[in-house]
Amino acid sequence: MLARLSEALSRGAGTSRSARDIESDCQDMTAQEDIASVAGQLATLTHTVEEMATQLKAMREQADSQQKRADTQQERTETQQERIDLAARELAEVSDRLQAAATALRASI
Repeated sequence: MLARLSEALSRGAGTSRSARDIESDCQDMTAQEDIASVAGQLATLTHTVEEMATQLKAMREQADSQQKRADTQQERTETQQERIDLAARELAEVSDRLQAAATALRASI
């Protein structure tokens, strides 16, 4: 701040500049610095939000991929269970036939 005031005073030296003019110059410089600072912060924030959006998209894609794998695994599990149930029914039928054959064999002896 002192450097800006000193600069403004040196620009006004040798001229008929008033204290108000010098103060106005200092305020203008401060406003420009504030604008530049806010613009820099906005640029940083924009970049950060873009990075977060990219990360969020990647996480969403990963979650979707994992869900698809889980769905596929669930389908496989259900298919496998259906096969096990079918095999169990067939085994029960074969067991019943063997039991009937064994009974018939005993009856014939």
